[in-house]
Amino acid sequence: MDCSHIQFCTQKEKIDFYQLQELFKLGAFWAQERTQSDLKTAIANSNPVVSIWDGEYLIGFARATSDGVYRAAIWDVVVHPKYRGLGLGGKLVETVLSHPQVNKVERVYLTTTHQQNFYKHIGFEYNDTTTMVLYNNSPYRLLQTESRELEVGNRE
Repeated sequence: MDCSHIQFCTQKEKIDFYQLQELFKLGAFWAQERTQSDLKTAIANSNPVVSIWDGEYLIGFARATSDGVYRAAIWDVVVHPKYRGLGLGGKLVETVLSHPQVNKVERVYLTTTHQQNFYKHIGFEYNDTTTMVLYNNSPYRLLQTESRELEVGNRE
């Protein structure tokens, strides 16, 4: 496939949230239930946001969060299934990595379930030491929050 007409964009205000939601449904098992409202919030709080366009059609997406010095994380890397295998995913990640918010940080983190070899090819390494996660919607966390709210309410 000739990719000369495909454009990369770093302007997050250009994102079509309907198309992004559909792209996630097509090519991202982890993002099937994301709402447009939540996507808008996530993108507003991310920098950089990189999208790939074939004309007016959104065919790829990735975003990052970063403190600009010590840590950054890459999120939501997805390429439309029809456009995979053309090198667009690698170029997408490299575009995120070259952004000024990301390119000088000490460590860039990325979470993936099945694509370790893809990211290893780009230069990422396995990391067995970063394995902790906090689920804010866990029953235990919800009980703690409710308990704290009751304590504060009783003090007033």
